[in-house]
Amino acid sequence: MTWPTLGKNRRALLRAAVAAAATGAWPLWAQSAPWPQRPLKLLVGFPPGSSPDVMARTLAEPLAQVLGQPVVVDNRPGASGNIAADAVARARDGHTIGLMINGNLTIANILNPATPYDPFTDLVPVSLLATAPLVLVAAPQLPADAAQLLAAGRSAGDGWNYGSPGVGTVAHIGMEMVKAATGWRAVHVPFPGNPQVIQAMSRGDVHVALLPPGLALAQVQAGKLQVVGVTSAGRSTLAPNVPSLAELGMRGVELEIGNALAAPAGMPRAHIERLAAALADIVRRPAVRQQLFAQGWQAVGTAPQGLAHRMQADAARMRAIIERAGIRPQ
Repeated sequence: MTWPTLGKNRRALLRAAVAAAATGAWPLWAQSAPWPQRPLKLLVGFPPGSSPDVMARTLAEPLAQVLGQPVVVDNRPGASGNIAADAVARARDGHTIGLMINGNLTIANILNPATPYDPFTDLVPVSLLATAPLVLVAAPQLPADAAQLLAAGRSAGDGWNYGSPGVGTVAHIGMEMVKAATGWRAVHVPFPGNPQVIQAMSRGDVHVALLPPGLALAQVQAGKLQVVGVTSAGRSTLAPNVPSLAELGMRGVELEIGNALAAPAGMPRAHIERLAAALADIVRRPAVRQQLFAQGWQAVGTAPQGLAHRMQADAARMRAIIERAGIRPQ
């Protein structure tokens, strides 16, 4: 090959790369190149210390060891994680991925059609990392007996309220499911995050809420909140002494939160498969599984198709609840 010919080929490759970046496609030569070629950026749509952030930092180091490149956690909080999710959807550098919650991957544009990305066309599922039920907790001054609590909530009418970390979050939608199952008429009070929900409940300003196990059980053990039940179908290994809401007569309130990894829709399939295989191995390691359990999560580590199926099923169910409850963005 002569140098002039090499120059032409290199210019052709550059033109192909520019065209790919403009259209969101990825050229074949990029798919076959060794990957990753530089540090991966792992976007998290919540602040440092949040549950998604803690999980991202738990997985970043072992993932870097497997891939041979650093994995840098980049926090971009806001809009219940949708700011970071949109940044992932728009990324074209081949090295940006995101750790996301249920809502970012299912109900973002069901709840708000103005959401700038579509999780089913602009993102590609990589792996469902871990799941957990939510825990229904009550303020300390309310009845400790579940039957009495349920009766008190019904008799209070709209005098009760419930907190959540934002409109359209799984905790918000889950509480609407609780209301439908109990006959409660509690009014929704959104907060910036679960820490603020807990503070308001401790003061008695909020009556009930659904919280992740890692947050809820610590507050219950400290005597600051009362536990009612979990949203799993049966008792959860994360809270084996806590009854399911079904045991307490609340039918149809089966709900899980989850953290998952997603990538831009144009990322080559080989890269997606490598990420999924690495994460499935990592979350099943005894030490990592134990770390996640201590954070209030059950390790899963699905293949991409497993997460895709979960997204479709959750979106259909959540859409029905959103429409029935008349939930609208604020």
